[in-house]
Amino acid sequence: MTHNVANISKKVPESGIELGLISVAGMKAVNEDAANTAVPDSSHEFNNKGVCLLIADGVSSAEAGKMASEYAVATFVEEYYRTPDTWSVKQSGQKTLSAINLNLFKKSHEFTQTEKGYLCTFTGVVIKSRTAHFFHAGDSRLYLLRKGELKQLTRDHTVNIGGGKNILARAVGMDSVLQIDYGKVALEEGDRLFLSTDGVHDFLDKQQLLDKLNDNQHSCQFVSEAVVHGAKSAKSDDNISCIFARIQSLPQESRDDYNAKLTRLPFPPDLTKGMVLDGLRIEKELFASSRSQVYLVTDIETQQKMVMKTPSINFQDDFHYIDRFIQEEWIGKRIDSPYVVKIKSLQRDRSCLYYLMEFVEGKSLDKWMLENPLPSPKKAIGIVKQIAKALGAFHQTETIHQDLKPANIMIDEQMNIKVIDFGSVFVAGIAEIFVPIEHLGALGTATYSDPHYLYGKNTGVQGDIYSLATITYELFAGELPYGEKIEQCVNIHDFDKLRYVTASTHNPIIPLWFDRAIEKGVSLDLSKRYRRLPNFVEDITQPNPIFLQDDPAVKNSRGLLFWQLMSAFWIAMLVLVVILFSTSG
Repeated sequence: MTHNVANISKKVPESGIELGLISVAGMKAVNEDAANTAVPDSSHEFNNKGVCLLIADGVSSAEAGKMASEYAVATFVEEYYRTPDTWSVKQSGQKTLSAINLNLFKKSHEFTQTEKGYLCTFTGVVIKSRTAHFFHAGDSRLYLLRKGELKQLTRDHTVNIGGGKNILARAVGMDSVLQIDYGKVALEEGDRLFLSTDGVHDFLDKQQLLDKLNDNQHSCQFVSEAVVHGAKSAKSDDNISCIFARIQSLPQESRDDYNAKLTRLPFPPDLTKGMVLDGLRIEKELFASSRSQVYLVTDIETQQKMVMKTPSINFQDDFHYIDRFIQEEWIGKRIDSPYVVKIKSLQRDRSCLYYLMEFVEGKSLDKWMLENPLPSPKKAIGIVKQIAKALGAFHQTETIHQDLKPANIMIDEQMNIKVIDFGSVFVAGIAEIFVPIEHLGALGTATYSDPHYLYGKNTGVQGDIYSLATITYELFAGELPYGEKIEQCVNIHDFDKLRYVTASTHNPIIPLWFDRAIEKGVSLDLSKRYRRLPNFVEDITQPNPIFLQDDPAVKNSRGLLFWQLMSAFWIAMLVLVVILFSTSG
């Protein structure tokens, strides 16, 4: 992938597109604009994803406008090219930009000493095959120059407040939900696309722009620089940025977009050992359920072993299921962590619906726990910390796992873990509605999943904390925190009857402070459960003074001020932690 964030002049390989880009501070001390183009290196990615042209203008009244614009254009490139090949440009772009918007909105509302506004305008174009798709919010602009006529394709999202002043009515990061203008235009040979920030089009009128863009003698870069020079001569007092593209030739045939592919791409046939699909040889079936199948495969060309997940034929007419299945691949591509399985890309067109993951050696954590009951505290806490880091990687991309359980975690002989399933995740900012986990048949329990899911409540990060705390309890106690009765619960009234079973009942070496941290992690009362994952991890790795106030280990503590005893008792607790979590075997 070729990215450009500085001034460029480029002819896109194997296409008839020429590009020019320039972004300068102008009369301002700081350039809060950002411009970017992305050109795929491979023909596969070029055909399936196309070329990106992106421009953004940091809102000058927002303290973090520069950071917002740079983040928007850089992240769009990273995230857009990670979306599944079978998604339409519209779906890929809208979901990518919605996730960017939510991230910037949250940054603006974080409780810091100096609250900053992460706001920017955004105009992005994806040129795929014979079509230009565009995404827009704010007052940056996209123009189409065709046969001597210059047409503005975007509309400015501004409000006139009188006195000749306009203010932005829409920007990326302004609200938790972004209204994105999407449009597309069929391209013709000879078309020219021009993107600009208001430092250009507020100072050069339509005719002045037309005169410069009609230049047939010079490169796109030369034209872009001429536009900037013109804006400066017109006394532009803002940052000045533009991207200019000439469409010199187009492919003979347009490719189907995602929605058409989605309805026509067939489900794979029944796969058996030795069969070859898209150059992938089936080695064996690893897992099968009513919803999907998982196979070990070998890429015949590279001899690389991978895991293939295929949809169940039971859902071939269920478009919601198909969309959810394809979303799994995108979610996996967005998460980069050594504790989460990696999605593998196949640089060939797929003949049917499936996706590929790295092959992870080892066994599932549920099987490992059966073979290793009550492992040493050092091993157990090492596993928990890794799972927490995996969840942290999900949460960094505004993604909630929702269905974390030992069966979805692989562990190898070196005690390294990887979360291997994305089937039930919820991605904030792109999901139109929260869809609770479907528990079918034998999976009709909430053994590890937050019980609130079963009656339609999205508990976000707290739901993942519940799952991690439950796994932590099982690793240290060999049982479940609410006993076997939780497996028979089917409604809220059943859960109301449950009572937490003290972990030391099953394993007497578990100290009270550790037990209470887990109890808080699995609390059915959300007001009492941890809200942040790092707080839970901290409290299970070092004693929280709050959990020690009435510890019977403090002799005659009743009636005494807790903090009078803590100085001596704290030393003893730290020694206990060292012993507890460093004992091998």
